[in-house]
Amino acid sequence: PPGDSANIDHQAQVILVRLHNNVYAFALSCPHENAAVKWMPKDGRFQCSKHDSRYQPDGVHTAGRATRNMDRFAIRREGSAVFVDTTRWFQSDKNPAGWASAVVLSA
Repeated sequence: PPGDSANIDHQAQVILVRLHNNVYAFALSCPHENAAVKWMPKDGRFQCSKHDSRYQPDGVHTAGRATRNMDRFAIRREGSAVFVDTTRWFQSDKNPAGWASAVVLSA
């Protein structure tokens, strides 16, 4: 996304977020019960469509029934392109180091 914002690819089930010169890739589903997460542009956060769990743009859980942060996909940057590996993801409670490192600098 250009500037700080989020793009959702419903077909790939991936959310790309650009925030403060970082890029993150998240699973579209809430970690609580796999309902879709929606971007709330006015509030600058994500919210679960089922139980209203809330997340900061970097995927950190702030409120609601979920018990962990949003799941992050492995991501890498080559030149100006960003590649997301949807076969590798990190859960903040099971792999905190992997989750924290699943970020790249924006171009």
